[in-house]
Formats: sequence, C-alpha cells, structure tokens
Amino acid sequence: MMIQIKINKRLHGSNADMTLDVDLSIKEGSFIALTGQSGSGKTTLLRILAGLEEADGVIKVGEDIWQEESLKIPTQKRHIGFVFQDYALFENMSVLQNLLFVSKDRDLAFKLLEMTELTQLESRMPNTLSGGQKQRVSLCRAMMSRPKLLLMDEPLSALDVEMRNRLQREILALHKEFNTTTILVSHDPSEIYKLADRVVVLSQGKIVKDGRVKEILRQTEGSQKFSFRGELLDIIKADVVFIAVVSIGQQIVEVVLDEEEMKSFKIGDEVQVSTKAFAPTLSKV
Repeated sequence: MMIQIKINKRLHGSNADMTLDVDLSIKEGSFIALTGQSGSGKTTLLRILAGLEEADGVIKVGEDIWQEESLKIPTQKRHIGFVFQDYALFENMSVLQNLLFVSKDRDLAFKLLEMTELTQLESRMPNTLSGGQKQRVSLCRAMMSRPKLLLMDEPLSALDVEMRNRLQREILALHKEFNTTTILVSHDPSEIYKLADRVVVLSQGKIVKDGRVKEILRQTEGSQKFSFRGELLDIIKADVVFIAVVSIGQQIVEVVLDEEEMKSFKIGDEVQVSTKAFAPTLSKV
C-alpha cells in the first residue's frame, strides 16, 4: 500500500505568507520524520492529513481516497491516530476508560497497557499521572483504532531526557508491532536518527530534502573525526587566544580560536564544530 499526498495551501505566517506545497509518496509501514524550522508547515501538514484543516489537492491511502477535488472524508473515518505534545486526555476518565472510549476492544487495551508498562495504572485519573505517563496513555489511545496512519507532533519535546529515551523505544516497538505508517514531527536529530527510516525536511512550505536518515543527518566528511552543529553563545578572550562557547543540544562545548579565526564569527551564529587530525575547528554553517 502506498500513501499519496499532493496538497497545496496558502498559509499566513508570522514573518510572511507562504504556500505549503507538498508532493509525497510513502510506503506502508514506513517511519517518516518531518523536520525543518518553526513555521515551515510541518504541523499544518499533519492537520491536513488528519482532516482537521482544509487544503487543495489529493490524499490517497492505498485504494481509499481521503481527499480529492469533490470529496473530503471526515477525520473520524480516516483511521488516523494522532499524538499531540499536550496529551489531550479526557480528565474525567481513567486511563483504561480513555483507551476504551476509542474502541471497546479490551484485549487490545490491555495489550497496549502491558507494552507500555501502564497496567498498574489502569484505574488512575490523568491528573494523578506524570508527564511521561500521560504521554504513554496518549500513545496507547492513538493505537486503539489500529490506525493506518499514526501522526505525532513533537510528542516528547516536553519530557526529560530519560523519559524521552524510554518513550522513543516504546514508540518504535508499537510502530513495528502494528506495522503502522508513522509520521513524526521532530526537531531532535538524535530522536529522528533512532526512530525514522526516512526524513523529509520542510522549508517555507516546500520539501528541500527527502531521503534516508543517515544520508540527510550525517555531517562528518572525509578525514573529520566528528562533527556537531550548534549555536555560538559567547567569545571569551583568554591570554593570547579566544574561547568560543558553543551550545550543542544540552551540552556546552568550548573551542579555542586564534584572533584571525575569531573575527569571522559573531554571537548567535549557527556553527559546526568538527575536527581534523584531532584538532577541533569551528566553521559557519
């Protein structure tokens, strides 16, 4: 089965108007990461796929047409699972009731709770759960309809590193168990690398990169020993040299520059920290 997406929508962004213009073919069972700068159209694309926003064009899932010129299938008939960043659980329902609201299949509900180690919490109310537990419930609820397409909009961005790593493993396990086609919006390169088999990069509503994760994300070339992208936070003078302070993910890295090298950088630059012959170097991206 193939999912065919060819949509067009005019967007009014905070910086400027743009057109979301996407033409994608996705194989059944794929795990697609959708990334790019904020405002590039990622969340809007998910909402269009879910039927939550209007757009021109065609969406076809196998032999089923979800959208074309004279037809639009409503959200509840699209066999979609949607996991938001904010959990969106029913606060007046227990964990188990949240799942059974989607489908009365108790066997499936208990299987999902067991896979995500939530069985002991089935009677708990959402307001008694941690953020990580809520997101696991949200993920289970999304799988209750055995969706053809699972859409996830930065579902782990508010969680700490340990919980993110755990949920990444659980997301991958569920994806494989149910052979669901998954589209994940994420800004986290390590998350994309671990989960996805294909990455699509959006910029100003257009696809600018599309390919295998390792080909798109890897930056180290030739004789470089490593390569990381980050933001230049500060330049500090130390004796006859300068120290470039760079933020890479959740880490702070310091790189020594001479005066001539220092002149080509300014605080706030997006930079690449790499090394050749074990000597760290800094270059603009």
